[in-house]
Amino acid sequence: MNARQSCSFSFVAGIFSFISFCAAAFAAIPPVQAAPQTPQTASVSNLQARAEQGDSSAQYQLAKSLLAHNPAPADTQSALKWLRASASQNNSNAQFLLGYLYEHGQGVPRDYSLAFQNYQAAALQLHSTAENNLASLYEHGQGVPKNSAKAFEWYSAAAQHGNTVAQCNLASLYYLGNGIPRNLAQSIRWFRAAADSGAPEAQSNLAYFYFNGIAIQRDYAEAARLLKLAADQGLPAAQSNLAYLYEQGKGVPLDYIAAYAWYSRAISAGDRSGLDNRAALARLMTTKQRDEATTLAKTSSPQTTQPASGTFSLLPH
Repeated sequence: MNARQSCSFSFVAGIFSFISFCAAAFAAIPPVQAAPQTPQTASVSNLQARAEQGDSSAQYQLAKSLLAHNPAPADTQSALKWLRASASQNNSNAQFLLGYLYEHGQGVPRDYSLAFQNYQAAALQLHSTAENNLASLYEHGQGVPKNSAKAFEWYSAAAQHGNTVAQCNLASLYYLGNGIPRNLAQSIRWFRAAADSGAPEAQSNLAYFYFNGIAIQRDYAEAARLLKLAADQGLPAAQSNLAYLYEQGKGVPLDYIAAYAWYSRAISAGDRSGLDNRAALARLMTTKQRDEATTLAKTSSPQTTQPASGTFSLLPH
């Protein structure tokens, strides 16, 4: 979503699917300290011993430990050895992570066919993120012939298993009618499921439905509530749209200072769609108000997430 320029304008929806992001796969790996005599080192030593005895869980955990800290090539190769050993024992987490490495070419040459094989093995064991990523490969024809029906099947499975990324993807398919009949009620259902789990992209997109009254009763206050949740998580598109609501006084009290501050946060995070709106606001505000808004933007700004490519825009064009 995003904001406006004059009193009469049209809103443009630009939804894209949130396909196979696993950026947290490595971020979630706990750092391993190199210093000797630490509990962490002892733990790694224990994992090594268990891994060498064929413990698939220890093999997977050891591989994660080796990959945790910008590993040297030798550590990467060792991690891959343990991942493959674990995956060969049908450890779904190892299969997923190995698929991820092949999909993104991390430590190995990029190979979508091998990514597909490993994702499929994990997905057949109900690994929800693997299900989502397998659907993405089917949707884009990477490592496997493009197959919209299979993409829908696997997105649906992952969504039903509670994967919020897959829920957003499924909602997007329903909204666009990609490979399935368009169904706005189902799109709202799955965006809401992901939004209720805290996914900022889903919160932002669901707000778009409420703002425009698409297949649901128009409710500016609910749109503002959802946008605030997403904006507080640092989603730039939601920040721009929340700024627009403050600028217009829709669902929230008219507040140029808050609008200017949220536009500023979004712009700093890379969403420049509100530049003209902020410039127009600046001409209506006093110097004191602009200074207050600038201070507010800097002192209360949430941590920014990666700019989302799959959110609607409220900004008129």
